[in-house]
Amino acid sequence: MQIPRVTLEQWAVLKAVVEEGSYARAAEALNRSQSSVSYTLRALQEQLPVKMLRLEGRKAQLTEAGAVLLRRAGVLLEEACNLDALATNLAQGWEAEVRLAVEIIFPTCVLLDALARFAPESRSTRVQLLETVLSGTHEALLRREADLAIIANIPPGFLGQPLLAIEFIAVAHPEHPLHQLGRELTGHDLQGHRQLVIRDSGLKRKVDAGWLGAEQRWTVSNLRTSIDAVGHGLGFAWLPREHIRPELAAGRLKPLPLREGGSRQAQLYLVFADRDGAGLATRALAEALLATCREAERAE
Repeated sequence: MQIPRVTLEQWAVLKAVVEEGSYARAAEALNRSQSSVSYTLRALQEQLPVKMLRLEGRKAQLTEAGAVLLRRAGVLLEEACNLDALATNLAQGWEAEVRLAVEIIFPTCVLLDALARFAPESRSTRVQLLETVLSGTHEALLRREADLAIIANIPPGFLGQPLLAIEFIAVAHPEHPLHQLGRELTGHDLQGHRQLVIRDSGLKRKVDAGWLGAEQRWTVSNLRTSIDAVGHGLGFAWLPREHIRPELAAGRLKPLPLREGGSRQAQLYLVFADRDGAGLATRALAEALLATCREAERAE
């Protein structure tokens, strides 16, 4: 069986005729002669076993079969345009993908605002988001699994730009036994109660962070799980204030009255895996993150 050799150009001409409503207007839109448009569509029709167009007065209309085929061809035309754009972007140094490793303590709302700022100029660049914890972020940089990283501790050999300071506060459910003591708390008071911590996502080495003096300790992999567990009265934890504002406002979580250490801060930095070799998309995403963080700090 001979396979028809229909070209994308022919489908593009058909699409223009349908959208413009006539051969003459399609020829004008395509900057071609009307005879060229007619010849192209005639060649297209000769290669297909179904009728594509019918004339209703002076207006060209798709047949039912033509509508189905043109709809499928439209997907191919869009992909072809995307390929052309991608080739142009790559030639200009604009990457097809940017990989961003983000410490899970970074505020989600700020991250999404930064991605929304980047989206209009992204040129269809894919963003691969890696949500990491402690040494997992280090490994993403060192193993070149990320082009950019939002990280609390900058690994040796890298430079970083300050992004945001994150406040951690010690909290528990309002009915937790620690809140029933009715006085300032010490580290000794905490030792007899369960602490919830988040597991380091690194593979090669595990890093512990924060106060870990409790005899009982439950470890989870997700920040949201830790917040919910504390909200269910399963223990206490130091949690990022930005992530628990709704729970604090609703009274589902309550700061522990610690004599000292009830609040601590972690500075987050933006780090390039290879600043000199970074492409335009990576740099544009970095600028979006920096600008969004500056706005977030001014809004506080």
